[in-house]
Amino acid sequence: MKIWLNGGLRDVDSARVSVFDHGLTVGDGIFETVKSVEGRPFALTRHLARLTRSARGLGLPEPDLDEVRRACAAVLEANPLPLGRLRITYTGGLSPLGSDRGDQGTTLIVALGEATRRPDSTAVITVPWTRNERGALTGLKTTSYAENVVALARAREQGASEALFANTVGQLCEGTGSNVFVVLGGEILTPPVASGCLDGITRALAVEWTGAREMDLPLDVLERADEIFLTSTLRDVQGVHRVDGRQLPGAPGPMTTKAMRTFDERAADDLDP
Repeated sequence: MKIWLNGGLRDVDSARVSVFDHGLTVGDGIFETVKSVEGRPFALTRHLARLTRSARGLGLPEPDLDEVRRACAAVLEANPLPLGRLRITYTGGLSPLGSDRGDQGTTLIVALGEATRRPDSTAVITVPWTRNERGALTGLKTTSYAENVVALARAREQGASEALFANTVGQLCEGTGSNVFVVLGGEILTPPVASGCLDGITRALAVEWTGAREMDLPLDVLERADEIFLTSTLRDVQGVHRVDGRQLPGAPGPMTTKAMRTFDERAADDLDP
């Protein structure tokens, strides 16, 4: 396995960052996960645009997107996989201990892992913790992910693959690594970005391609939705057959199935929509 680190490809055994890297010591970093299909990245332009937005929001220097593209191409060429998880990580770099940043430049890492196609439906749970829709990191895809690690571990303990959060005012927000959609009265709805959710790349494409509507939704909409589905880079569109103790027989339902088919067809037509 070859990994890109700060300007070139390295073997796994020699790809090392400092123990004083700010991404490690205080989570001062951002990242993107990009799906690759037969060595080609999906929606890379959108992912790089969000990487830049996250850098601005965190106060990091904007990444050199030409270098990031070269790094992605080099890693994909060096590690041929039919379906992959391409991870771009960009941190504050070598810094003193504490929250202040250093002045020795940022760290760029691009790595690739093998992925498999997800099942057509999955189980999810809700968790008692909330997303802060007014926080400093809201809407940024940062490496400060421990909150998601804790919630996802709770989901795994209960036989689910995802945990869903409300925000601080009790509205449905998002999952640890996914966006959530519901079907009510024949209409596809999803929380707006103002709810505190990440503006997911797959979410945006699903809204565009299915005609879904953004709407503030109470968390208890999960108790009465006709259908529920998740979107994310590696899930694409995935139905939900259980939320906590509630079963949704026949999942994925007809509108979710149509959304899955539409997404697959449109994504196959254009790898960089």
